Amino acid sequence: MSKVIALANQKGGTGKTTTAVNLGTGLGAQGKKVLLVDADAQGNLTDSLGYREPDNLPVSLATILTKTMMEEPYEPDEGILHHPEGVDLMPGNIELSAIEVSLVNTMSRETVLLTYINTVKDKYDYVLIDCMPSLGMMTINALAAADSVIIPVQAHYLPAKGMTQLLQTIARVRRQINPKLNIDGVLVTMVDNRTNFAKDISFILRRDYGDKLRIFQTEIPLSIRAAEASAKGKSIYLHDPHGLAAKAYEVFTKEVQNIGEKQRKRQHQAGLSR
Repeated sequence: MSKVIALANQKGGTGKTTTAVNLGTGLGAQGKKVLLVDADAQGNLTDSLGYREPDNLPVSLATILTKTMMEEPYEPDEGILHHPEGVDLMPGNIELSAIEVSLVNTMSRETVLLTYINTVKDKYDYVLIDCMPSLGMMTINALAAADSVIIPVQAHYLPAKGMTQLLQTIARVRRQINPKLNIDGVLVTMVDNRTNFAKDISFILRRDYGDKLRIFQTEIPLSIRAAEASAKGKSIYLHDPHGLAAKAYEVFTKEVQNIGEKQRKRQHQAGLSR
């Protein structure tokens, strides 16, 4: 049974894309079949996996969403790229900016991405959607298509105000479009353990949100190696396998897997009790 996870935060630079790459390849290394979906017009996820010219790709997520909106046929694996580290990618590029505008006047505009995800997800254990840093129509589409959300939060600034806005949007999507949407948790990223400030942010997050949300035990350290890995089109596991960031992402991947397994068991038991 497939699980669809959106990585969302309307603030840019929180480590969403780095987390998508390393969570995806981490799950792939555990033998899971993973599809990464780049739902950001900047194409950072596509670029981070080594596809340097996202805007020149013949087929991208924008192509497929256009066909979905126009009710034109397409092959389920159309446009999907196979990365050497064992994950698949539906690439994103600048054409998604035009899709964002087109969605406003489209029938069932919040569920266009869901329609596409439903055609491919049965081939995968996990589908990870890297959202754009906004709460626009593409992010709403990602939340409508997802089973759950992971919220990466940078440990360099007080995230409470932005978090509140995102949580309100998630609650609205749950009420109006996708009642099964859960929040898997908040991932604190770019933690500089040399400073008290980063520790304070982590403490405040756990104090203010810990009773309402899971704050992942794992915190991702600030790492120049993670940035280098993205520039080389690799995961942190290939670029710096023994570094602190690789170890942190490995533990985080296990946390995500454990949540997924518990949810699957609950769903299975609920099905049996009917």
